[in-house]
Amino acid sequence: MKPPSRTTSSKTPVSETATSAIPVSETAPAPDGRPRRIAVIGGGPGGLYAAALLKRLDPAREITLWERNAPEDTFGFGVVLSDETLGGIEHADPVVYRSLREDFVRWDDIDIVHRGIRHTSGGHGFAALGRRRLLEILHERCRSLGVDLRLRTQAPAPARLAQEYDLVIAADGVHSATRETYADVFRPRVTGHRCRYIWLAAGFAFDAFRFEIAETEHGVMQLHGYPYAADASTVIVEMREEVWRASGFDELDKQESVAHCAKVFADALGGRALKSDNSAWTTFRTVVNARWSHGNVVLLGDAAHTAHFSIGSGTKLAVEDALALAACLEEHPDLRTASAAYEEERRPVVASTQRAARASLEWFENIGLYLGQPPRRFAFNLLTRSRRVTHDNLRLRDSRFTAAVEREFGCPPGTPPMFTPFRLRGLTLRNRVVVSPMDMYSAVDGLPGDLHLVHLGARALGGAGLVMTEMVCVSPKGRITPGCTGLYTDRQAAGWRRVTDFVHEHAPGAAIGVQLGHSGRKGSTRLMWEGMDEPLPDGNWPLVAASPLPYKPGSQTPRELGPDQLAEVRDRFTAAARRAARAGFDLLELHCAHGYLLSGFLSPLTNRRTDAYGGSLAGRLRFPLEVFDAVREVWPEQRPMTVRISAADWAEGGTSADDAVGIARAFAEHGADAVDVSTGQVVADERPDYGRSYQTPFADRIRHEAGVPVIAVGAISSWDDVNSLILAGRTDLCALARPHLYDPNWTLHAAAEQGYAGPGADWPAPYRAGSRPPRTGRADAPKPRLGLGR
Repeated sequence: MKPPSRTTSSKTPVSETATSAIPVSETAPAPDGRPRRIAVIGGGPGGLYAAALLKRLDPAREITLWERNAPEDTFGFGVVLSDETLGGIEHADPVVYRSLREDFVRWDDIDIVHRGIRHTSGGHGFAALGRRRLLEILHERCRSLGVDLRLRTQAPAPARLAQEYDLVIAADGVHSATRETYADVFRPRVTGHRCRYIWLAAGFAFDAFRFEIAETEHGVMQLHGYPYAADASTVIVEMREEVWRASGFDELDKQESVAHCAKVFADALGGRALKSDNSAWTTFRTVVNARWSHGNVVLLGDAAHTAHFSIGSGTKLAVEDALALAACLEEHPDLRTASAAYEEERRPVVASTQRAARASLEWFENIGLYLGQPPRRFAFNLLTRSRRVTHDNLRLRDSRFTAAVEREFGCPPGTPPMFTPFRLRGLTLRNRVVVSPMDMYSAVDGLPGDLHLVHLGARALGGAGLVMTEMVCVSPKGRITPGCTGLYTDRQAAGWRRVTDFVHEHAPGAAIGVQLGHSGRKGSTRLMWEGMDEPLPDGNWPLVAASPLPYKPGSQTPRELGPDQLAEVRDRFTAAARRAARAGFDLLELHCAHGYLLSGFLSPLTNRRTDAYGGSLAGRLRFPLEVFDAVREVWPEQRPMTVRISAADWAEGGTSADDAVGIARAFAEHGADAVDVSTGQVVADERPDYGRSYQTPFADRIRHEAGVPVIAVGAISSWDDVNSLILAGRTDLCALARPHLYDPNWTLHAAAEQGYAGPGADWPAPYRAGSRPPRTGRADAPKPRLGLGR
């Protein structure tokens, strides 16, 4: 773990700063096209290691490295490297690896201290050493190889180096002057965050990686601590900006700040003092660049990307960047292709790490949400915050700890969290898996047909606790496409009764729910595979919406709903709900997401009304709540109702996180039994932040702040994710779509793969013979003999 590198921030004088108009060398002059004269800006671990590797691979290279600080100047104390990173170092440079190995401190445990209770989880495997010692090792290696180290020396302007050298490696940290010089090419996006933190040290070694939570009169503070030597530990103290100010840290000098931190965490420190180097209170900045290279200039480490210190990846990423860049320069014939290969290789790895780091960062920003959890569940939640550690691998690392969390949660022996029941009003779901609504676009005149029967019936047979229909439309003009189903005729209700009867008869234990909605301004479009959200070429029907705004250029402009039309739409919903009850559905979900009619009222981007149904959040909620109340009144009392919302529009000025909590709380107060938390699809110019389980944090916050059960959706793809999210308390149910298209028996297979057989995943009688995976090849072949042929 290390802070964003500030030791390598080359502050170029204004007169030397330029834009990308300054020429850069496009190709290296060496006969084979590979760079021979290399400049490295920044003497942090990434820059030093890149210099050493490149010199070792080709001693004829002329490599010069500039670092404006002295060798002994560094910020932060300890550095953590993973076994994966160490393996790469060992393979690339055994000399550096041996030196590192001699100084590493290793440990396995993580301690979480919450409200005076310490829980320990083992089997994690960490290795750390002092940052100063790491730099010494790399300095020694560079000098032994003949790298020209120019310490205590400001680097020349990046543009000048780009003209004089074949390759410029910009490892000049989070405040990179090189990145700013060519900002219009690299297109950096720098995001600040909500916590203040400071890097300190203690004169003793923690016996584990320690997280300690302090609940003070001013708010929550947290300590991150870990050993990096036999007699020293890194200590990071972090808290929200408002807590930092309320505690008076903004008025304390450095010594007073350090002393106050030691007082707050006296128990963790055993009453011992803390010490500081040149670090100060700061906020973390996430750096993302659209490009990492420009001509012969290449970004590396924090100059290219940052990942929050709470997952310990800053030095790791920089070192791995150096390994990849050196390898690509060896494997490719010229700098242009090598730079492209380097970025292609590293970008997905970095993006994945940044997603995990963002999840961890936001967890600590919002730690106050989880303080009321039982201590073991709180500890599990903390350990799995980044989604890198999951229920399954934590069970492998420390089965005793994980089993204790499961018992506290209420899992019967041998029962994974996902196979525990969950009650919504009068309906008890046998497990926590929901088949998410998926439009089939295969109806004729709104009638569900054989495909709907087979699609929903197969997934009910496949073991899910709840199977949801696609959005079922409440009127012909409320359809998205001509292929959408409806519940606006009795004939359609009879067609749905055929589906629900099949599920209840042949998949006992499975529940089936209906999602009711109206397309609003996103209606009268082609089938998805013919052009999603594209208007029909002919046969269009008129559209209605909260405001007369087309969904995108070329879309039909809807008519704004007046008082009479609002009442008519509300009546359409109640009529459809009555038919849904007669059709035998166990649960009804009101679709208020994805830019359809009711969602269009909720978002400030799509509701521009000046009457009682627009303006403030309360105004924008008015009509969706009127519809909800009307439907709840006719929907059978013991059957639950849920609401799907878009908790973020992924567009500036759209629904905020606070709005989402307010929307969820309002529906809960009106009787919603759970909120199905999705995001986006409200405006065409959205910019979603896709990634594994990327929508879960919105559900998590709503669950804890609004106090309502939630259904999490969005790129939840494995049973391990489901177990982790449920056990951590981030959601109550998990809805999965694409995994159920890939495997209709996804839930039953998840049970088989976990060795679970119980009421949460009961195989239908005709399928029980298939409850074990079939053998795929010989199992009696002789095993290989160790050592033969050596």
